Amino acid sequence: MKLLFKGGTVVSGDGMQKLDLLVKGEKILAVGEDLEFRDAEIVDVRGKLLFPGFIDAHTHMALEVSNTVTADKFETGTKAELAGGTTCIVDYATQYQGESLREALDNWHKKADGQSSCDYAFHLAITDWNEEISRELEEIIQKETCSFKLYMTYDTMVDDETMYEILSRLKELGGIAGVHCENNGIIQARVKEVEKRKGSRRDVSDYPWTRPKEAEAEAVGRLLKIAKCVDTPVIVVHLSTAAGYREILKAREAGQTVYIETCPQYLLMDEEKYSLPAEEARHYMIAPPLRKKKNQEILWQALKEGRIQTIATDHCSFTKEQKMAGADDFSRTPCGMPGAEERPALIWQFGVNENRITAEQMCIYLSENPAKLYRLYPWKGALIPGSDADIVVWDPDEEWTMTAQDQQSACDYCPMEGTKIRGRAQQVYLRGKLAAENGRIVEENTGVYIRHGIE
Repeated sequence: MKLLFKGGTVVSGDGMQKLDLLVKGEKILAVGEDLEFRDAEIVDVRGKLLFPGFIDAHTHMALEVSNTVTADKFETGTKAELAGGTTCIVDYATQYQGESLREALDNWHKKADGQSSCDYAFHLAITDWNEEISRELEEIIQKETCSFKLYMTYDTMVDDETMYEILSRLKELGGIAGVHCENNGIIQARVKEVEKRKGSRRDVSDYPWTRPKEAEAEAVGRLLKIAKCVDTPVIVVHLSTAAGYREILKAREAGQTVYIETCPQYLLMDEEKYSLPAEEARHYMIAPPLRKKKNQEILWQALKEGRIQTIATDHCSFTKEQKMAGADDFSRTPCGMPGAEERPALIWQFGVNENRITAEQMCIYLSENPAKLYRLYPWKGALIPGSDADIVVWDPDEEWTMTAQDQQSACDYCPMEGTKIRGRAQQVYLRGKLAAENGRIVEENTGVYIRHGIE
């Protein structure tokens, strides 16, 4: 079975060009002008843009956290991703205390295998470190995954000595770590201070004060000094502040390689959300928190200048009822928001349509760079011969409104409810098969696991 996409404009980081795509089975067979094949079914994409399937390299599906489990398991979360144009996610498999790395990955395979509607790979969050884990890491990197997650806060955090040891071992083996950068001591001290000062922690407007910009900036700076001692690249995930960004610029000026990921929520929403009535304000409790509005333009400018590498979602969804766990104490609220389906449309509307970034840059941040950074390229993140036929047919003119009611996520609210958008993933092809159309899932549970080790 061959499909011939005719009349569309192919988007890449290098430019936009009117080209036809010939797909055979799961792969792109040929790319060129005015292609003709007698036995191919024609897909008319005149007036449309053709993006490589988007990659969301920061998701938390079926994550056990805060005495609950995220609303979106792989079954619903990957449908949400696919509906918006994302054809591959890289989810965070988490090693819990006492587990081997293999046990952690096996746990995530049980959650994801046969349940996913888009393709999926794993990062591995390391929380327990010893000689045995260090030895096991070699096989994991060779056979399974090259990317890892380290936390500088939460009960999954690693201390500075362990951070140094893990980064050193990853350097030796060819892996890389993405790091959640917040100073745990500042956060814990301020959470206690709110209780002492007010007698309770019911007021959600106090939440951002407990996780100040300085907590991010300090942790970013400390991580980068440790990484410099090791002499290895690192990734700062979900960067939220100008203060953290300045720490990265200083390190880069000194010759360090530092990759940055940010998220739509830090580009589009601000801490005023925490002044809403408490029940609604809790919906926006994420970590790091939403920041003051002035940070947004600095992050957008960094994207315009190509100084940020990827835009991911940090999709970590909880229902309104789950968020109520923090009704009497905001620190008990499960932190996280949905964003899987919304990301491409939001970046198109507020990035491309508003001339903050170009369509080519959107392709870089949502497709090419995550594929390259996590060694999924060129079979993911590109529309070239030999690549997987993950194709997003983007209608730049369709006007629609974001609502929770119309989305695939199991979360019962949409953080950007009522946002008017011009531009949409009209059709989404996963390895050559139409899998979603206008937000509706056509083919489900056809996602496959993608290894991205260094073999």
